[in-house]
Amino acid sequence: MTETQNIEYKSTWRNEYLKWICGFANANGGTIYIGKANDGEIVGLNDAEKLLEEIPNKVRDMLGILVDVNLHQTKQGDYLEIIVDPYPNAISYKGQYHYRSGSTKQELTGLALEKFLLQKRGRRWDSVPVPKVTVGDLKQDTFDFFKMRGIKSKRLDQNHLTDNNEHLIENLKLIENGYLKRAAILLFHHDPELFVTGAYIKIGYFENEADLIFQDEVHGNLFEQIEKTLELLFTKYIKAIVSYEGGVNRVETYEYPKEAVREALLNAIAHKDYSGLTPIQIRVYKDKIMIWNQGTLPDDWTIDNLLKSHSSRPFNPDIANAFFRSGYIESWGRGISKMKELCLADGLPKPSYMVEGSDFWVIFRKDIYYTEYLQSLGLNDRQVKAVLFAKEQGKITNRNYQLLNNISKRTATTELTELVDKYKVLIKTGTSGAGIYYKIIGQFKR
Repeated sequence: MTETQNIEYKSTWRNEYLKWICGFANANGGTIYIGKANDGEIVGLNDAEKLLEEIPNKVRDMLGILVDVNLHQTKQGDYLEIIVDPYPNAISYKGQYHYRSGSTKQELTGLALEKFLLQKRGRRWDSVPVPKVTVGDLKQDTFDFFKMRGIKSKRLDQNHLTDNNEHLIENLKLIENGYLKRAAILLFHHDPELFVTGAYIKIGYFENEADLIFQDEVHGNLFEQIEKTLELLFTKYIKAIVSYEGGVNRVETYEYPKEAVREALLNAIAHKDYSGLTPIQIRVYKDKIMIWNQGTLPDDWTIDNLLKSHSSRPFNPDIANAFFRSGYIESWGRGISKMKELCLADGLPKPSYMVEGSDFWVIFRKDIYYTEYLQSLGLNDRQVKAVLFAKEQGKITNRNYQLLNNISKRTATTELTELVDKYKVLIKTGTSGAGIYYKIIGQFKR
């Protein structure tokens, strides 16, 4: 058995392995085997019985915790099993804080250490008090905007219109022992970047991965960022299809459902790890939108947990609470389901998600005709290339298919027929000869 998140092998004992015990105690607990090689094979200990007595005492004296140490005697040799429970408080070794991540031990420093210590104290980054800032330094227009939104959404009642700002901040639990919290600065200050580097949003339109055509930056407090970003996206970056009801009333239908994009933006802001000091990034392409924020899923979660019904577990609870009270978000963890429902209702693919380390991406696509999805249907590489050709050119003929893939007419006919009858991504037009061509089956309810 190989080493895992909760299992470590050591062939002999060294006092520095107290760091590994510290790491397990600060994470999810685990077991260290002394007298086993890296592959889990028993190599034996000559002084196992002596270490059986020494190790618990060393752990207690150096780390201040208790561990179970068990002696196992086998034909291959003796080995020790050290069982470490997870501890609710932070455990240090000579002033250093170690943490088990995957199959490795890390020493926590800087921002990672701050985040860890806050978590162990039951605190979040957005709840940390900020000195030398008062309610009087916050923006009155944003308070007025918050009240009007909250009353309109019925999350606040009319009495709050006459509340002074100090009372509102107290009700939102954005002040502690006379100090405003970080969340209050981000939500209501006229320039949060004076206190939090990278607390803004970048938007760019890309021709491809390398070519940026134009871009914008959105600054201000979080409420201002939401409104300005949505306005920019749906006036400058995302096209609208114009139609007329009854020939009179002008109707604009956007390429992506506005409420779904709003939900993704709100999620990015509410769940962003602001200690990373990096702005939220929105990349707009001709066929997709990608929204990135620095953040992580809850411990032990995967994308599958995110896509299933789940409770609301915001990374920044104070920010999320203010968004809820203003009517921006729900408190039931339905944001992901809501985006999916809105996209499917508009005939678009459901959003996809990528999590790589601290990178979190939400991706909206205009249609299902992109390489990864087509491959998931079972199309071969030639068929994928043909569908993308038809998407770009508006149609494809048998001759186009032959030249594109350097194959015979017979093979082209067989594979085009599969695309029509089996995979149902193309539709055949015409009856014979050169008059036959194939087009993408439309996916838009427009």
